[in-house]
Amino acid sequence: MPLITAPVIVPEEPGTPPVELPEVGYATVTYVDPAGTRWSMTDLSAGSQWYTLADGVSGLGAAPYELVSDPHPRGGARLRHVQPQARTIVWPVLVKGADHTVFTANWRALARAFTRTLREGPGMLEVARPDGGVRQISVYYADGWDGRGQAATGITWDSAVLTLWCEDPYWVDAVPVTVHREQGTGVDFLVPYPSVSSSQVLGATTVTNPGDVDVWPTWTITGPASVIEFTREDNGDAFTLTMADTVHGPLLAGETVTVSTDPPRVRSGTGETLTSGLNWPAAVLWSLPPGLTPVTFQLDGAAAGSAVDLVFHPRYETA
Repeated sequence: MPLITAPVIVPEEPGTPPVELPEVGYATVTYVDPAGTRWSMTDLSAGSQWYTLADGVSGLGAAPYELVSDPHPRGGARLRHVQPQARTIVWPVLVKGADHTVFTANWRALARAFTRTLREGPGMLEVARPDGGVRQISVYYADGWDGRGQAATGITWDSAVLTLWCEDPYWVDAVPVTVHREQGTGVDFLVPYPSVSSSQVLGATTVTNPGDVDVWPTWTITGPASVIEFTREDNGDAFTLTMADTVHGPLLAGETVTVSTDPPRVRSGTGETLTSGLNWPAAVLWSLPPGLTPVTFQLDGAAAGSAVDLVFHPRYETA
């Protein structure tokens, strides 16, 4: 049966020239507010109304961790648990304008772009490298939009030192990794000679997570299918979704069901909740560790058009 792999899409190189930042090197940084408006943070052209002051930027390196240990009878301690902590990013910004009216408008607009994260959900800090790679992190405004409060500031220019809070300390690749498997076309049993076509999409494959830490993938299954089973072969973690045990019933041709592993959620293409169809309590909606992981996809009752799509965004320690 043919195995079809989706192409990888590479983002276009950003138009703003990169600048050198502490803990990062040369990069172009953009802030995306909750409404989707993009604010360039590293545009140093003469007409730029705001840009990052690289001296003072921090918090872009490895994620912070809390280590829990137990005293050892022979001295020292033994590590018991490692817990990633929320990240704090310090981001100095200079804002200016041709006159006081323009400066005030720019100052207010950029302040609102950051503070609205407290009411409308997180914004996104995006770091683009000259090679086209883009990493992102969700941020909330914490404090710092105060200005210097010194003589001559607040008229046509001023600076603020923002503190941005990140509930997830890891940077996420802007380009998802996709694995696609599709049922091959069936053949006539007697033409040109006795043949048997499988009623399963059954594929053992190796999935590569190029990131630094575990990722929690999302699965989309396209019918027809009656029983869906995904297994992580290196540790035996698996889950089975029996469609007959849900309000939807077996997937028909073209119908879809999506399984999210974080947060755990199973939804049909029409919005029905199908979590009851999982083989609780044995079901494990497993993650993918860094590196290579052997996995198996299986759909019972599959036919031409049945397919499985696994999607995840690699996560990294640094920008």
